Amino acid sequence: MMTIRISRGLMTGAALLALAGCTDPIDFDLRDLGNGFDTSDAVRQRSLDRPATDDRGVISYPGYQVVVARRGDTVASVAARVGLGAEELARYNGLSTGDTLRANEVLALPRRVAEPSPATGALPSGGNVDVSVIAGSALDRAEGANPAPAASPATPSSPEPVRHKVARGETAYSIARLYNVSVRALSEWNGLGPDLAIREGQYLLIPVTQPVAPRTAEPEPLPGTGSPTPEPPSAKEPLPAEDVAPVTPKDVPASPDLSKGKSSSSRLAMPVAGKIIREYAKKKNEGIDISAAAGSTVVAAGDGTVAAITRDTEQTPILVIRHANNLLTVYAGLDAIKVSKGDKVKRGQAIGVVRKGNPPFVHFEVREGFESVDPVPFLN
Repeated sequence: MMTIRISRGLMTGAALLALAGCTDPIDFDLRDLGNGFDTSDAVRQRSLDRPATDDRGVISYPGYQVVVARRGDTVASVAARVGLGAEELARYNGLSTGDTLRANEVLALPRRVAEPSPATGALPSGGNVDVSVIAGSALDRAEGANPAPAASPATPSSPEPVRHKVARGETAYSIARLYNVSVRALSEWNGLGPDLAIREGQYLLIPVTQPVAPRTAEPEPLPGTGSPTPEPPSAKEPLPAEDVAPVTPKDVPASPDLSKGKSSSSRLAMPVAGKIIREYAKKKNEGIDISAAAGSTVVAAGDGTVAAITRDTEQTPILVIRHANNLLTVYAGLDAIKVSKGDKVKRGQAIGVVRKGNPPFVHFEVREGFESVDPVPFLN
């Protein structure tokens, strides 16, 4: 029996980079692609919300502290707010002091700072009082202002999350799979950008999850209970005769042979000449697998723009093309890619060749926005 396997991380970066222009994080759960999806573990793990910060943006755990940036913050402004040296904070997070941070981006603190801060109304013993903060608060009270209530001290009641230091070659998807959390939760906890880009040496908080209680099996009914046994038909009386006309089969059109190409009227072109050896199955195989000889030309299925060219952790190339009407096509199992990110491509234009494999084949997906759809209707 022919076995088809695609690496677990095959599509991790591709779908993400293809939609880098979106404002919301992308959370394709592409586990075990090509060998049957299994999202049961992902369903069992529900991520809690990230704990609230204090007025400076600091979250304090027993083992470490982090600070959450505000819109317009730089490393230097965050360092000044928490009372650390800008160079020290930047070096610890692999940044420069003048780097601009995203809103909600998380930085790890190289050492502990006072907790909570003076503006929360409670000072640790021996802490330094920020006179300007106290003076400003007094002035507000004297003028009858109604300032927003101070944040509660950032000592979370939830368990301390794992703090992961990003190694070279890791992606947000590979880290999410490593800890069995969703990429969306990882992004929200760490304030990642829409492209989910991470850098070597960056510290990420792994979302705290709350397992869902397993469903208990319903008890089987005791003997003699349950639905009544139907009365069997009598064998003494023959069944009435029925005059049933024979059924004549209607003409059934032959299945289209996609291996011999496609009509010009089809919405998308076949990316490679070959037979479909694995069909689309939602949540199990989000595309189709097309058998073709290694080195065969792979073409763009339609006019569009190359949105992403990336590789998974096993260095398997992945290419994504964005088409009109929010349509994406994804190609995996390629080699010798002939286009670059941002290139305009035409339907039928060569984009690469089939990668060597056992057997060699191309995995082809069609996505309408975030959702995968069966590619075959687009090819007919």
